[in-house]
Amino acid sequence: MDMVVSCARFPAPGETVLTDDLMTFPGGKGANQAVAAARLGGRVRFLGKMGDDVFRGQLLESLQADGVDTEHVLVDAESSTGVALITVDGEGENQIIVASGSNMRLTPEEVEAERALFDEADVVLLQLEVPVETVERAATLAKAAGATVILNPAPACELSEALLRQVDILTPNESEAARLTGVRITDRAAAEVAARRLLAKGARHVIVTLGADGALLVSAEGARHVPAREVHAVDTTAAGDAFNGALAFALAGGQALGEALAFATEAAAYAVTHRGAQASMPTMDALTSAETAEAR
Repeated sequence: MDMVVSCARFPAPGETVLTDDLMTFPGGKGANQAVAAARLGGRVRFLGKMGDDVFRGQLLESLQADGVDTEHVLVDAESSTGVALITVDGEGENQIIVASGSNMRLTPEEVEAERALFDEADVVLLQLEVPVETVERAATLAKAAGATVILNPAPACELSEALLRQVDILTPNESEAARLTGVRITDRAAAEVAARRLLAKGARHVIVTLGADGALLVSAEGARHVPAREVHAVDTTAAGDAFNGALAFALAGGQALGEALAFATEAAAYAVTHRGAQASMPTMDALTSAETAEAR
């Protein structure tokens, strides 16, 4: 569950900033990405873990309302459902602290027990708000089943080459790419340098998302930049989740990677114009309407 506070500016260390704007939104990277794909029309099954508390009921109801299959959500009676504390400033930028709770108690063995899910999947989308060893097991199962593996390395942590060799598409943002490679991302050229280091470690394709500058796709075949549509951002909280969910949806639907990348960039641009995480994920009709309005 995301607890979001909006204020004119972020406080300095030791400073108190007053605001009367507190909102709660269903969130979590994996859940946000699942909703993004489902709202666009994808058939999505969600595997994760929640606590046995009031947030679980609210989050399951929200996921189900957006068409996500939650049959495989596990319950941990000894831990709380994950919570994110999010501050959004007057420019739409955010700072986030996550209390992981039950998310970090999802085990490789529990994922292994759901092997049948991977056998049926065209695309498996992973992120790092669960233990990295659990992500590694999921990626191995996905590759063995012939699925396309997308890993959104957020929040960034050290990734083994064994994991990266299972990843078809790695999707870090600028700060995540910097942390994973040690390359300071100051422009597209630096982003490409970082991406090529990640390719050398085993990932087949790397997409560095660049915020308002769009996204950069790098593979052995070369580099391609896709610009972002210019919009007025009000909340960037789940832009990356919109991007990843839309990318997975497009690839599962048979789009080539370049087409899927452009589509995902449009979904992210839409998301930053709306408040909240899952609440900001576009439907196909919403994307079409936004593109029509832009053309006018």
